Amino acid sequence: MSVDNFLYLGSVYLTVIIGFGLIYLLFELIGVSILIEVNPQNRNNIFETSFYFSAMTLFSVGNGDVIPHGIGRIITVTEALIGYTLPAAFVAKVMFERDK
Repeated sequence: MSVDNFLYLGSVYLTVIIGFGLIYLLFELIGVSILIEVNPQNRNNIFETSFYFSAMTLFSVGNGDVIPHGIGRIITVTEALIGYTLPAAFVAKVMFERDK
């Protein structure tokens, strides 16, 4: 694995996190709440919650401290599927370049 591949993978992950974080944030800003924080005393700002939830969804199944509802569930499933397929695509890319 080269440094170029590592930086490429990192930039793809960062792009997906920012992109989906902006989607969650935009829904919140237009007044359509799609993320619910479980602990109401721990309410963070919507910017932080949107990007935190995006990263947790992409890298794992989440912690359960922020829950999507409504259309947010479909968006979350889409992001999770991307998170599961990115490592496989990266390995395929590395193997393809290795065969060249």
